[in-house]
Amino acid sequence: MSQTVLVVEDDPKIVNLLGLYLKREGFNVASAADGREALDAATRIRPSLIILDLMLPHMDGVEVCRRLRAASDVPILMLTARVDELDKLLGLSLGADDYVTKPFSPREVVARSLVLQRGSLEMDLDRHRVTVGGVEVDLTPVEFRLLQTLLESPERAFTRDQLLNHIYAHHEAAVVDRAIDVHVGKVRQKLGDDPDHPRFIATVRGVGYKLL
Repeated sequence: MSQTVLVVEDDPKIVNLLGLYLKREGFNVASAADGREALDAATRIRPSLIILDLMLPHMDGVEVCRRLRAASDVPILMLTARVDELDKLLGLSLGADDYVTKPFSPREVVARSLVLQRGSLEMDLDRHRVTVGGVEVDLTPVEFRLLQTLLESPERAFTRDQLLNHIYAHHEAAVVDRAIDVHVGKVRQKLGDDPDHPRFIATVRGVGYKLL
């Protein structure tokens, strides 16, 4: 299940450079050259991550971030040439998850793109590491794939079969669908309760699961 990254940047050279590095890491890449186009693309594409430049035509990155946050919890990584701390605080207060200051290394941006975040929950796909509130959580490979699937599409409800097909994609033996309930229970127990998201994984009408 490839993630899609939306790059919002009016400099085509930066778009092409980031796209090259992101595609090498297996991401699908979409782009938008101004703020209005960014909002439209975010609605249509529903990306897993948005890399958002602060200075954009028609609508700046601050306003784009504000409008995105009013409708979505998609992770936002802002690109900025401004180094003033007030700009960073403003962006973060509007919901940006992180900053990269220009000039930047494309490898640095890609490395941050490999980290999924939801509240105090962070999943580093490159290092195969999960933390909650900065405390590392020890997950089995199956539990890691389960959490990754939910975290990549936090607003989507998955049936048990859909989750099983993903986490056991290369498993030849038959797996009972209720096995997913056991895995979910273990992940819930290991993640614990978070003040922002009291229960990360919720049951959906008894049919499947989604990430809160």
